[in-house]
Amino acid sequence: MKGYSLAWFALALLILIVTGPARAQAPAPRAQAPAVAKTDYVLGAGDIVRVTVFQSPELSLEARIPETGVVNYPLLGAVTLGGLTISQAEQRIANGLLTGKFLKQPQVSILVTQLRGAQASVLGHAVRPGRYTLEVTNTRLSDLMALAGGVAPDGSDILTVVGTRDGKPFRTQIDFRTLFRSDAQSQDMVIQNNDVVYVDRQPQIYIYGEVQKPGTLRLERGMNILQALAAGGGLTPRGTQRGIRVHRKGADGVTQVLTPGLQEPLLPDDVVQVPESLF
Repeated sequence: MKGYSLAWFALALLILIVTGPARAQAPAPRAQAPAVAKTDYVLGAGDIVRVTVFQSPELSLEARIPETGVVNYPLLGAVTLGGLTISQAEQRIANGLLTGKFLKQPQVSILVTQLRGAQASVLGHAVRPGRYTLEVTNTRLSDLMALAGGVAPDGSDILTVVGTRDGKPFRTQIDFRTLFRSDAQSQDMVIQNNDVVYVDRQPQIYIYGEVQKPGTLRLERGMNILQALAAGGGLTPRGTQRGIRVHRKGADGVTQVLTPGLQEPLLPDDVVQVPESLF
């Protein structure tokens, strides 16, 4: 029995010797860093990039892009990356390695590990207007407006986005209220470096005369005279719906006095006059 136990012990020890090193050599799984999507994101000062070249680890580089936009890259020296898109920066380094005959077919990949160069501004009637850093390359209009707290109570739902696309001035207007509808999600555009989103003041009308709450009213979409009367608290006991007048300034600056029906839609800056009943 003693010899039998020694044989089992020797067999177990042999298994540990054989399998132990294999287990020690097996590398632990490493989490892959999420790659930044290669959109038309423009590299800027403060961005931290990781440059790798296929089968050439000695050409790997991780650097922060300075204000000058120039990065000192192995073999090539000073290379301007600031102001280029990710794809353009990859191509520039690859062309330099090819032109200098350092590699025959260089395959360059750039990963942006930290974004600090791209910024966009929200101006006008937002809750928190200001300049914001675009933390990811695919920051959309809804994301930027969320950073700014959304549209202020006196702000318009029509947002004006101004910037540059393909080296040309870019300007568009987007309806923020319909931005999240399934048929309008394509309007949730990607915001780029130095874009400016302007939130105008919400259009207003003015109502006075025989209404409960005369003054300034927010002009809702498609608001007509009857709805304006309701928003103004309704008529006073002496008020009447007959003979309501609307003072409207034309494109030539001349104010016209109109007597429209109750279903007539109102325009920005209209002045509604509610008369007193004679009986």
